[in-house]
Amino acid sequence: MALNNGLRSCASKLIAYTESIFPMSVNRGIHSTGVTRMGGHGHDEPFYLHAKHMYNLDRMSNQKLKMTLGVWSAVAIGVIVPVYAVVFQQKKTTSG
Repeated sequence: MALNNGLRSCASKLIAYTESIFPMSVNRGIHSTGVTRMGGHGHDEPFYLHAKHMYNLDRMSNQKLKMTLGVWSAVAIGVIVPVYAVVFQQKKTTSG
């Protein structure tokens, strides 16, 4: 009987404590911040000053050299990283 009364009082204290922690009013609606309108031509001048000409690759100086280096760098990374991962994994497996 004493155990039953002890469990009841402990449970009531726990329920009272959790009710005091959590607020009763909860806002479950979807909300977001307001939309900021961009002025002028759809871009903010101080931050996007060069955005209009950003992707003009045909006017890039040393275009052939830069594009060749970029492509071969991407290919080299795409080959070297998996090969290194396989070698590292095999070395780790044989040593342990």
